[in-house]
Amino acid sequence: MNFRKPLDSLIKEAEAIGEHSLKRTLTSYHLVALGIGAIIGAGLFSITGGAAANNAGPAITISFIIAAVGCAFAGLCYAEFASMIPVAGSAYTYSYATLGEFIAWVIGWDLVLEYAVGAATVSISWSRYLVKFLDYYNIHLPAQMTMSPFDSATLADGSVISGVINLPAVFIIVVMSLVLIKGTKESAYINAIIVTLKVAVVLVFIALGWAYIKTENYVPYVPQNTGTFGAFGFSGIVRAAAIVFFAYIGFDAVSTAAQEAKNPKKDMPIGILVSLLICTLLYILFAHVMTGVTNYTSFKGQDGIAPVAVAIDHMGSVGPDGTMIPAFPWLNKAIIIAILAGYASVILVMLMGQSRVFFSMSKDGLLPKVFSEVNPKFRTPAKSNLLFMLFVSLFAAFVPARVVGEMTSIGTLFAFILVCIGIIVMRVKMPDAPRAFKTPLVPLVPILGVATCLFMMVFLPLDTWIRLIVWMVIGVTLYLAYGMKNSLLSDNKKETLFNSNKSVSLIGAALSVLLIIVAVAHHFTAEYDDTIIYMFSLIFAAVNILFYLYRAYVFVPKPKEIKVHS
Repeated sequence: MNFRKPLDSLIKEAEAIGEHSLKRTLTSYHLVALGIGAIIGAGLFSITGGAAANNAGPAITISFIIAAVGCAFAGLCYAEFASMIPVAGSAYTYSYATLGEFIAWVIGWDLVLEYAVGAATVSISWSRYLVKFLDYYNIHLPAQMTMSPFDSATLADGSVISGVINLPAVFIIVVMSLVLIKGTKESAYINAIIVTLKVAVVLVFIALGWAYIKTENYVPYVPQNTGTFGAFGFSGIVRAAAIVFFAYIGFDAVSTAAQEAKNPKKDMPIGILVSLLICTLLYILFAHVMTGVTNYTSFKGQDGIAPVAVAIDHMGSVGPDGTMIPAFPWLNKAIIIAILAGYASVILVMLMGQSRVFFSMSKDGLLPKVFSEVNPKFRTPAKSNLLFMLFVSLFAAFVPARVVGEMTSIGTLFAFILVCIGIIVMRVKMPDAPRAFKTPLVPLVPILGVATCLFMMVFLPLDTWIRLIVWMVIGVTLYLAYGMKNSLLSDNKKETLFNSNKSVSLIGAALSVLLIIVAVAHHFTAEYDDTIIYMFSLIFAAVNILFYLYRAYVFVPKPKEIKVHS
């Protein structure tokens, strides 16, 4: 479990060519576009108004800067790793080289939350906005076909219907998966077109809105705290930063495409850091215009893109009857087009990232070979893409978005923390290894990255922690059942397997005990009836504690049989 993948082995893997390797087609421009494609989803349009109305006021711009600084710490660490270890797999590969096989497995399994589950969540939102867009043209999709069975909607006549399947969400997952199977270069071109479209809409909003900014809307720039932590004042700015942080998630997906970059040592840091910088500038300007054209209190109680619609409605002149006449009513439709395009590119990049992480894990023997088989015609992991198309489609079709929304965030923050720790370990253990890019001020920058991400994780709801722990327990069980004995780095000795089995089993038991503690804490603090999640957590934890104790103290693992060909 403590095997580390040698750096020279990773570099050799990165330089591999031929029909069984990934095709190198991406330039620094493609990587920057890939980063922007992953970062700018609908988060910018939907989160900004709410965070301004409830937490920061016009100082939401400062919140975006604080969140960007937190991302920059992790981004600088990702950039160094990407220039040293230009191999598909992102945080998984970096952890394998620095923190050992088991931690690498944990982070690889955790990344499923960021990429696959994240793609499903985004596809559900894409479906919702498609319905809204078609409504503008009096095209009404059957409500039962646009919701999961766990969701319901109230029709115009007051009747309530339940969903059956979310077909638009499945549609966009299938389309983006087929684009990925066709080839990385084609995917990059489509992504570049989408990025151009949504950035253009953001720039149009900024340019048109700038003329309607009223400086009195910025007074006071930092509204006085109401007496509640996080409701305006300094604490409100920080709370808003934690909220808008999740609008930045995605820049790390650039690092999963390392083996498809033409010059990864130079281009990967450019792709990660430039995409983060561009998005930060766009976010700050967007928020500045939004809170300038109307008072931040106008966004109170508005959901989805409604805050943006409110801002657009205030870009105009006052009529004789005192009502506002919008100068750009068409801009609302353009914003929804940008959101649909933005979501599509986020799904594309997430599905690509997921298949590349499992590609690396499969190459290392921790997952079945099907995930690392490269199609000789397209030079992409087509079978892996098809499997994830099926898995993510089922998730998108039948699971409500609210269940997994914050799981993506906690999974991402956990990955950021391990990457930051990995930089400190790498500097101590391999100080002379060649680096095309160096993270400045080590260990200060990685420590600040860990602190920022941990701070945000702590402020996430306890039920999100429950789901994370359950997911990790399932991952530990899979590692025991398959990864540990099939690892290519394992020496396959009985003593090594015995010690690894015992250590991993005890870690699994400890996680199960932690699950009980978090579930009990959540049960006594929850403001709603959590009986189902509470009972499930206790039963799941109890069963796994018994299983892991059996594995640790009774079960004796056998070395893998090595077939000798005569």
